[in-house]
Amino acid sequence: MAYSGTWPEKYKRLLVSRDDYGKGVCDRWSPWFSAANCEEVMKENQSASGGDLLVFAQTYAAYHGYISIFVCIFGIVTNVFNITVLTRKHMRTPVNLILTWLAVSDIITMLSYLPFAMHFYCIYPADANKSTEKNSEGWMLYMIFHINLAATTHTVSIWLCVMLAIVRYLHIRSPTKANSMRLQRIKQSRYGILFIYVSSALILVPNYMSNKLLPDVLPDSNETIYVLRDLNLGKNDTETMVLINVWIYAFTAKLVPCLLMLIFGSLLIYNIHVKIRQRRKILQISGASSLRLSEHSRTTKMLLAVIILFLLTELPQGVLIILSACVENFYDQVYLLLGDVMDIVALVNNAVNFILYCSMSTKFRETFVHLFCNFHPLRRSEDSGYTLTDRLAKLDSHSNNNENNHHLHLLQNHFRKLSAEHRIVRA
Repeated sequence: MAYSGTWPEKYKRLLVSRDDYGKGVCDRWSPWFSAANCEEVMKENQSASGGDLLVFAQTYAAYHGYISIFVCIFGIVTNVFNITVLTRKHMRTPVNLILTWLAVSDIITMLSYLPFAMHFYCIYPADANKSTEKNSEGWMLYMIFHINLAATTHTVSIWLCVMLAIVRYLHIRSPTKANSMRLQRIKQSRYGILFIYVSSALILVPNYMSNKLLPDVLPDSNETIYVLRDLNLGKNDTETMVLINVWIYAFTAKLVPCLLMLIFGSLLIYNIHVKIRQRRKILQISGASSLRLSEHSRTTKMLLAVIILFLLTELPQGVLIILSACVENFYDQVYLLLGDVMDIVALVNNAVNFILYCSMSTKFRETFVHLFCNFHPLRRSEDSGYTLTDRLAKLDSHSNNNENNHHLHLLQNHFRKLSAEHRIVRA
């Protein structure tokens, strides 16, 4: 997919400004959900939300680091499997190329998240006080690096999902007519992927520039720590450029791609149902063709499942970001308390694609078994006369054949059959 903590304001919980110290305010901007551990903010949130959301945020924050580390390790391993399988020669298609680079983006996100979760959740829990070890210059610089990298890879993932929906829709409307055309589409997909990676980084340049470290002093020990600059999101004194940055990010990385996924996902569903009805009614397809159609349909359904997961993850985040910028104190009272939940949902979305591919794609599953689970030499089946390699080659030939020629061949056989029956009746 994806990573939810892309807007850096979420990480401002890692700091306490000198003004807050002078006012006697507790650790308002400590790691992640420490706003929920601040007595003053706690009272505000309790009065606004009844305290239920706050209690849930505090309870889950204690486990988030360990859960996220497990999900990241699982996701990294399974995405390596995805890349290995999808880059096999017989698996090279425009859709699989996009899925491969989606897996690369997800791996980068989770690799970045692992040290962050380990340091700011496991070694130093969310409710721990700031210290020179926890808020050292090195770790806070890594924090900024993590914010920027995760924002970029997350934006890349969601736009790759948009591209996935568009490419699959175009394939269903205009199937590949020749191997040369298929190779041309693969080449076009490479350019599209490169454009998404580069443009995502360029769009977020203002986001990168807004993240700065500031030195601060612990009042008890006079030791220097480092904190992130407070952008005052959702406050009356929020800077105009900060608001512009929020709106640009919300629309370019959340709302617009979600809208495009909804549009092309709906068109994809409609067209696949039209194709299925046409083939079954007009061509009266045989059992073998039905098997091929079933595999083709399962592939489309698998891609739709990937798109739906992205929509369920991203669309609520886009709405919450807009509300955080428009509604006063919404960020502190709602968004802040849901931050860890949005993160773990996005990380799970990064990690579950392997399960979807295995459960919904015969070709992917058989290739995976052949690569990682076949510890004995391939033997020819007595029943079918095919080895697994033969089966993969057969599946590959099905995916690369000219669908129009295949339909024409079926139609010709159908008319030959009708002509033969007519001659028999006349005789």
